[in-house]
Amino acid sequence: MVIDPQMVCTVIVGGFFGDEGKGKIVAHIAHRDHPAIISRGGVGPNAGHTVKIGEKSYGIRMVPSGFVYADALLCIGSGVLVDPRVFLHELDLLNVRGRTFVDLRCGIIDEAHIQRDKGSEHLSKKIGSTGTGCGPANSDRVLRVGRQAKDVPELAEFTMDVAEEINETLDDGDSVILEGTQGFGISLYFGTYPFVTSKDTSASQIAADNGVGPTRIDEVIVVFKAYPTRVGEGPFSTEMTPEEAHELGIEEFGTVTHRPRRIGEWDGKMARYSAMVNGATQAAITGIDRVDPACAGVTDYRKLTAPAKEFVRKAEEDIGIPVTLISTGPELSQIIDLRKER
Repeated sequence: MVIDPQMVCTVIVGGFFGDEGKGKIVAHIAHRDHPAIISRGGVGPNAGHTVKIGEKSYGIRMVPSGFVYADALLCIGSGVLVDPRVFLHELDLLNVRGRTFVDLRCGIIDEAHIQRDKGSEHLSKKIGSTGTGCGPANSDRVLRVGRQAKDVPELAEFTMDVAEEINETLDDGDSVILEGTQGFGISLYFGTYPFVTSKDTSASQIAADNGVGPTRIDEVIVVFKAYPTRVGEGPFSTEMTPEEAHELGIEEFGTVTHRPRRIGEWDGKMARYSAMVNGATQAAITGIDRVDPACAGVTDYRKLTAPAKEFVRKAEEDIGIPVTLISTGPELSQIIDLRKER
Protein backbone atom coordinates (compact mmCIF):
# COMPACT_ATOMS: atom_id res chain seq x y z
CA MET A 1 0.00 0.00 0.00
CA VAL A 2 1.48 3.34 -1.07
CA ILE A 3 0.39 6.40 0.91
CA ASP A 4 1.04 9.81 -0.59
CA PRO A 5 1.97 12.23 2.22
CA GLN A 6 0.68 15.14 0.16
CA MET A 7 -2.80 14.76 1.60
CA VAL A 8 -5.59 17.24 1.20
CA CYS A 9 -7.40 17.02 4.56
CA THR A 10 -5.99 14.96 7.42
CA VAL A 11 -7.50 14.32 10.86
CA ILE A 12 -5.07 13.36 13.64
CA VAL A 13 -6.51 11.91 16.87
CA GLY A 14 -5.44 9.91 19.92
CA GLY A 15 -6.22 6.20 20.06
CA PHE A 16 -5.92 5.48 23.79
CA PHE A 17 -6.56 7.74 26.82
CA GLY A 18 -4.75 10.88 25.66
CA ASP A 19 -1.10 11.87 26.10
CA GLU A 20 -0.20 9.71 23.07
CA GLY A 21 2.16 12.28 21.60
CA LYS A 22 -0.27 13.76 19.06
CA GLY A 23 1.42 17.15 19.34
CA LYS A 24 4.69 15.83 17.98
CA ILE A 25 2.97 13.92 15.16
CA VAL A 26 1.02 17.04 14.14
CA ALA A 27 4.19 19.16 14.20
CA HIS A 28 6.15 16.64 12.14
CA ILE A 29 3.46 16.26 9.49
CA ALA A 30 3.05 20.02 9.31
CA HIS A 31 6.75 20.46 8.53
CA ARG A 32 6.66 17.68 5.93
CA ASP A 33 3.33 18.36 4.23
CA HIS A 34 3.16 22.19 4.37
CA PRO A 35 -0.55 22.66 5.20
CA ALA A 36 -2.18 26.02 4.62
CA ILE A 37 -4.27 25.61 7.80
CA ILE A 38 -3.87 23.66 11.03
CA SER A 39 -7.14 23.75 12.97
CA ARG A 40 -7.96 22.30 16.34
CA GLY A 41 -11.05 20.38 17.38
CA GLY A 42 -11.76 18.70 20.71
CA VAL A 43 -12.92 19.92 24.09
CA GLY A 44 -10.91 22.93 25.23
CA PRO A 45 -8.01 23.90 27.53
CA ASN A 46 -8.36 20.69 29.57
CA ALA A 47 -6.06 19.02 27.05
CA GLY A 48 -2.35 19.79 27.02
CA HIS A 49 0.01 19.07 24.14
CA THR A 50 3.77 19.05 24.51
CA VAL A 51 6.04 19.87 21.58
CA LYS A 52 9.81 19.65 22.05
CA ILE A 53 12.18 21.37 19.64
CA GLY A 54 15.84 20.96 20.53
CA GLU A 55 16.22 21.94 24.15
CA LYS A 56 12.97 23.91 24.24
CA SER A 57 9.71 22.30 25.35
CA TYR A 58 6.28 23.88 24.86
CA GLY A 59 3.23 22.79 26.87
CA ILE A 60 0.15 24.30 25.25
CA ARG A 61 -3.59 24.06 25.89
CA MET A 62 -5.35 26.17 23.24
CA VAL A 63 -3.18 26.95 20.22
CA PRO A 64 -2.76 24.01 17.78
CA SER A 65 0.42 21.95 18.25
CA GLY A 66 1.32 22.68 14.65
CA PHE A 67 2.24 26.25 15.59
CA VAL A 68 5.88 25.29 15.03
CA TYR A 69 5.20 25.32 11.29
CA ALA A 70 5.37 29.07 10.72
CA ASP A 71 3.62 29.17 7.32
CA ALA A 72 0.27 27.76 8.47
CA LEU A 73 -2.79 29.67 9.55
CA LEU A 74 -3.73 28.40 13.04
CA CYS A 75 -7.41 28.02 13.89
CA ILE A 76 -9.68 26.78 16.66
CA GLY A 77 -12.91 25.24 15.39
CA SER A 78 -16.41 26.17 16.55
CA GLY A 79 -16.80 22.97 18.59
CA VAL A 80 -13.96 23.93 20.94
CA LEU A 81 -14.33 25.79 24.24
CA VAL A 82 -12.06 28.82 24.61
CA ASP A 83 -10.70 30.30 27.82
CA PRO A 84 -9.77 33.83 26.66
CA ARG A 85 -7.06 34.19 29.31
CA VAL A 86 -5.32 30.97 28.28
CA PHE A 87 -5.69 31.79 24.58
CA LEU A 88 -4.28 35.32 24.84
CA HIS A 89 -1.41 34.14 27.05
CA GLU A 90 -0.39 31.50 24.49
CA LEU A 91 -0.53 33.97 21.61
CA ASP A 92 2.24 35.96 23.29
CA LEU A 93 4.12 32.94 24.67
CA LEU A 94 4.37 31.38 21.22
CA ASN A 95 4.54 34.62 19.23
CA VAL A 96 1.67 33.60 16.95
CA ARG A 97 -0.43 36.77 16.90
CA GLY A 98 -1.59 37.62 13.41
CA ARG A 99 -2.00 34.02 12.27
CA THR A 100 -4.12 32.47 15.04
CA PHE A 101 -7.91 32.69 15.07
CA VAL A 102 -10.93 31.25 16.85
CA ASP A 103 -14.30 30.54 15.32
CA LEU A 104 -16.80 33.22 16.26
CA ARG A 105 -19.15 30.47 17.55
CA CYS A 106 -16.70 28.89 20.03
CA GLY A 107 -18.13 28.50 23.52
CA ILE A 108 -16.45 30.54 26.26
CA ILE A 109 -15.11 29.39 29.63
CA ASP A 110 -15.33 31.99 32.38
CA GLU A 111 -14.27 32.00 36.03
CA ALA A 112 -17.66 30.75 37.19
CA HIS A 113 -17.26 27.61 35.08
CA ILE A 114 -13.84 26.94 36.60
CA GLN A 115 -15.17 27.37 40.13
CA ARG A 116 -18.12 25.05 39.43
CA ASP A 117 -15.68 22.48 38.02
CA LYS A 118 -13.30 22.61 40.98
CA GLY A 119 -16.10 22.80 43.51
CA SER A 120 -18.02 19.78 42.23
CA GLU A 121 -17.42 16.69 44.37
CA HIS A 122 -18.59 14.52 41.47
CA LEU A 123 -16.35 16.11 38.83
CA SER A 124 -13.21 16.85 40.82
CA LYS A 125 -13.14 13.80 43.11
CA LYS A 126 -15.03 10.96 41.41
CA ILE A 127 -14.42 11.71 37.73
CA GLY A 128 -11.02 13.36 38.15
CA SER A 129 -11.76 16.52 36.16
CA THR A 130 -8.86 18.80 35.25
CA GLY A 131 -10.66 21.72 36.89
CA THR A 132 -10.41 23.90 33.78
CA GLY A 133 -14.15 24.58 33.54
CA CYS A 134 -14.85 22.56 30.41
CA GLY A 135 -17.64 20.33 31.75
CA PRO A 136 -19.70 23.19 33.19
CA ALA A 137 -19.07 25.34 30.10
CA ASN A 138 -20.24 22.56 27.79
CA SER A 139 -23.25 22.06 30.07
CA ASP A 140 -24.16 25.74 29.70
CA ARG A 141 -23.64 25.46 25.96
CA VAL A 142 -26.12 22.60 25.73
CA LEU A 143 -28.59 24.57 27.87
CA ARG A 144 -28.10 27.55 25.52
CA VAL A 145 -27.08 29.94 28.27
CA GLY A 146 -23.34 30.21 27.52
CA ARG A 147 -21.42 32.95 25.72
CA GLN A 148 -19.72 32.67 22.35
CA ALA A 149 -16.41 34.07 21.15
CA LYS A 150 -18.21 36.74 19.11
CA ASP A 151 -19.57 38.15 22.41
CA VAL A 152 -16.11 38.68 23.99
CA PRO A 153 -14.56 42.09 23.14
CA GLU A 154 -10.96 41.01 23.82
CA LEU A 155 -11.32 38.26 21.21
CA ALA A 156 -12.78 40.47 18.48
CA GLU A 157 -9.60 40.77 16.41
CA PHE A 158 -9.05 37.00 16.56
CA THR A 159 -12.46 35.72 15.42
CA MET A 160 -13.41 34.38 12.01
CA ASP A 161 -15.70 31.82 10.39
CA VAL A 162 -13.23 28.93 10.63
CA ALA A 163 -15.47 26.46 8.78
CA GLU A 164 -15.72 28.79 5.79
CA GLU A 165 -11.96 29.45 5.80
CA ILE A 166 -11.12 25.73 5.88
CA ASN A 167 -13.58 24.74 3.16
CA GLU A 168 -12.44 27.53 0.87
CA THR A 169 -8.85 26.41 1.42
CA LEU A 170 -9.79 22.86 0.48
CA ASP A 171 -11.60 24.18 -2.60
CA ASP A 172 -8.32 25.80 -3.62
CA GLY A 173 -6.58 22.42 -3.40
CA ASP A 174 -4.44 23.28 -0.38
CA SER A 175 -3.68 20.95 2.51
CA VAL A 176 -5.38 21.15 5.92
CA ILE A 177 -4.65 19.37 9.19
CA LEU A 178 -7.44 18.93 11.73
CA GLU A 179 -5.89 18.33 15.13
CA GLY A 180 -7.72 16.35 17.80
CA THR A 181 -7.31 16.48 21.57
CA GLN A 182 -7.65 13.99 24.42
CA GLY A 183 -7.98 10.32 23.43
CA PHE A 184 -10.55 7.82 22.26
CA GLY A 185 -10.76 6.16 25.69
CA ILE A 186 -12.23 9.27 27.29
CA SER A 187 -14.75 10.05 24.55
CA LEU A 188 -18.16 10.94 26.01
CA TYR A 189 -19.75 8.47 23.57
CA PHE A 190 -17.19 5.67 23.26
CA GLY A 191 -14.98 5.95 26.33
CA THR A 192 -15.08 4.50 29.85
CA TYR A 193 -18.21 6.40 30.93
CA PRO A 194 -18.63 8.13 33.35
CA PHE A 195 -14.86 8.59 33.56
CA VAL A 196 -14.76 10.57 30.32
CA THR A 197 -14.50 14.13 29.05
CA SER A 198 -17.52 16.30 28.23
CA LYS A 199 -17.86 15.49 24.51
CA ASP A 200 -16.86 13.00 21.84
CA THR A 201 -13.19 12.90 20.83
CA SER A 202 -13.33 10.69 17.74
CA ALA A 203 -12.18 11.72 14.27
CA SER A 204 -15.77 12.34 13.13
CA GLN A 205 -16.23 14.83 15.95
CA ILE A 206 -12.96 16.62 15.20
CA ALA A 207 -14.11 17.08 11.60
CA ALA A 208 -17.51 18.33 12.78
CA ASP A 209 -15.87 20.70 15.28
CA ASN A 210 -14.22 22.41 12.34
CA GLY A 211 -17.20 22.39 9.99
CA VAL A 212 -15.67 19.84 7.61
CA GLY A 213 -18.03 17.26 6.13
CA PRO A 214 -17.09 13.55 6.06
CA THR A 215 -16.63 13.45 2.29
CA ARG A 216 -13.82 16.02 2.54
CA ILE A 217 -11.59 13.92 4.84
CA ASP A 218 -8.79 12.13 2.99
CA GLU A 219 -6.74 10.57 5.80
CA VAL A 220 -7.30 9.75 9.47
CA ILE A 221 -4.15 9.15 11.48
CA VAL A 222 -4.69 7.61 14.91
CA VAL A 223 -1.80 7.97 17.35
CA PHE A 224 -1.05 5.14 19.76
CA LYS A 225 1.50 5.03 22.56
CA ALA A 226 3.63 1.90 22.96
CA TYR A 227 2.85 2.06 26.68
CA PRO A 228 -0.59 3.70 27.06
CA THR A 229 -1.03 6.16 29.91
CA ARG A 230 -4.02 7.59 31.72
CA VAL A 231 -4.37 10.58 34.06
CA GLY A 232 -7.07 10.53 36.71
CA GLU A 233 -9.76 7.99 37.52
CA GLY A 234 -11.36 5.31 35.38
CA PRO A 235 -10.87 1.74 34.12
CA PHE A 236 -7.47 0.86 32.65
CA SER A 237 -7.40 -2.85 31.80
CA THR A 238 -3.67 -3.13 31.05
CA GLU A 239 -2.44 -0.90 33.89
CA MET A 240 0.80 -1.98 35.54
CA THR A 241 1.87 -1.22 39.08
CA PRO A 242 4.01 1.87 39.79
CA GLU A 243 6.83 -0.52 40.67
CA GLU A 244 6.61 -2.24 37.30
CA ALA A 245 6.58 1.13 35.51
CA HIS A 246 9.59 2.24 37.56
CA GLU A 247 11.51 -0.86 36.53
CA LEU A 248 10.89 0.08 32.90
CA GLY A 249 12.06 3.62 33.60
CA ILE A 250 8.65 5.13 32.76
CA GLU A 251 7.48 8.07 34.84
CA GLU A 252 5.25 10.73 33.32
CA PHE A 253 3.06 13.62 34.42
CA GLY A 254 0.04 15.27 32.79
CA THR A 255 0.69 18.46 30.81
CA VAL A 256 -2.29 20.32 32.31
CA THR A 257 -2.75 18.79 35.76
CA HIS A 258 0.83 17.63 36.44
CA ARG A 259 -0.71 14.54 38.04
CA PRO A 260 1.28 11.29 37.66
CA ARG A 261 0.22 9.31 34.63
CA ARG A 262 -0.86 5.72 35.16
CA ILE A 263 1.14 3.40 32.90
CA GLY A 264 -0.15 0.34 31.03
CA GLU A 265 0.88 -2.38 28.63
CA TRP A 266 -0.01 -2.23 24.94
CA ASP A 267 -3.73 -2.90 24.46
CA GLY A 268 -4.28 -4.49 21.06
CA LYS A 269 -8.02 -4.99 21.54
CA MET A 270 -8.59 -1.33 22.37
CA ALA A 271 -6.31 -0.23 19.52
CA ARG A 272 -8.35 -2.20 16.98
CA TYR A 273 -11.68 -0.88 18.28
CA SER A 274 -10.35 2.67 18.33
CA ALA A 275 -9.09 2.37 14.75
CA MET A 276 -12.48 1.04 13.68
CA VAL A 277 -14.59 3.82 15.21
CA ASN A 278 -12.15 6.53 14.11
CA GLY A 279 -12.07 5.19 10.55
CA ALA A 280 -8.27 5.14 10.70
CA THR A 281 -6.34 4.96 7.45
CA GLN A 282 -2.91 5.13 9.10
CA ALA A 283 -1.46 4.70 12.58
CA ALA A 284 1.40 6.36 14.40
CA ILE A 285 3.25 4.65 17.25
CA THR A 286 5.04 6.80 19.82
CA GLY A 287 7.45 5.77 22.56
CA ILE A 288 9.14 2.93 20.67
CA ASP A 289 12.30 3.90 22.57
CA ARG A 290 10.49 2.66 25.68
CA VAL A 291 10.14 -0.76 24.06
CA ASP A 292 13.90 -0.79 23.45
CA PRO A 293 16.07 2.17 24.55
CA ALA A 294 18.56 1.25 21.82
CA CYS A 295 16.07 2.77 19.35
CA ALA A 296 16.24 6.24 20.86
CA GLY A 297 16.66 8.88 18.17
CA VAL A 298 16.64 6.43 15.23
CA THR A 299 15.23 7.95 12.02
CA ASP A 300 15.73 4.97 9.67
CA TYR A 301 13.37 2.00 10.00
CA ARG A 302 16.16 -0.39 8.98
CA LYS A 303 18.10 0.65 12.07
CA LEU A 304 15.37 -0.27 14.53
CA THR A 305 16.20 -3.24 16.72
CA ALA A 306 14.51 -6.62 16.25
CA PRO A 307 12.29 -6.20 19.37
CA ALA A 308 11.11 -2.80 18.12
CA LYS A 309 10.33 -4.12 14.64
CA GLU A 310 8.42 -7.02 16.15
CA PHE A 311 6.42 -4.60 18.31
CA VAL A 312 5.48 -2.55 15.24
CA ARG A 313 4.58 -5.71 13.30
CA LYS A 314 2.31 -6.93 16.09
CA ALA A 315 0.76 -3.46 16.48
CA GLU A 316 -0.09 -3.38 12.76
CA GLU A 317 -1.69 -6.79 13.12
CA ASP A 318 -3.71 -5.63 16.13
CA ILE A 319 -4.79 -2.32 14.61
CA GLY A 320 -5.44 -3.64 11.12
CA ILE A 321 -3.91 -0.68 9.27
CA PRO A 322 -0.36 0.40 8.34
CA VAL A 323 1.89 2.00 10.95
CA THR A 324 3.41 4.83 8.93
CA LEU A 325 4.93 7.02 11.64
CA ILE A 326 7.15 5.79 14.49
CA SER A 327 8.38 8.18 17.17
CA THR A 328 11.74 7.26 18.70
CA GLY A 329 12.05 10.08 21.23
CA PRO A 330 10.48 13.35 22.39
CA GLU A 331 12.37 15.71 20.06
CA LEU A 332 10.66 16.70 16.80
CA SER A 333 13.37 15.19 14.58
CA GLN A 334 13.27 11.80 16.33
CA ILE A 335 10.77 10.09 14.04
CA ILE A 336 10.57 7.54 11.25
CA ASP A 337 8.20 8.52 8.45
CA LEU A 338 7.18 5.56 6.25
CA ARG A 339 4.29 7.19 4.45
CA LYS A 340 5.98 7.06 1.05
CA GLU A 341 7.06 3.47 1.52
CA ARG A 342 4.02 1.63 2.84
